[in-house]
Amino acid sequence: MEYTIIIHKDEQSGWYTGKCMQVPGAMSQGRTLDELIENMKDAIRLMLECYRDEALQAYAGEKHFYRKVALA
Repeated sequence: MEYTIIIHKDEQSGWYTGKCMQVPGAMSQGRTLDELIENMKDAIRLMLECYRDEALQAYAGEKHFYRKVALA
């Protein structure tokens, strides 16, 4: 799956910051563009894991099932 990252380079410090458009809360920074990209991958993974855990807790102790959906 691919995600879109909004990237900003601070002209004073030279640092890059990024925020993922599809995953609220997934943001990071890096001294280089490559470092930012790697940090953003980690941030996206961590936020998705957090959302998954929250969803599972919401239905803890109840019967539930899974279904995959595709966006057209």
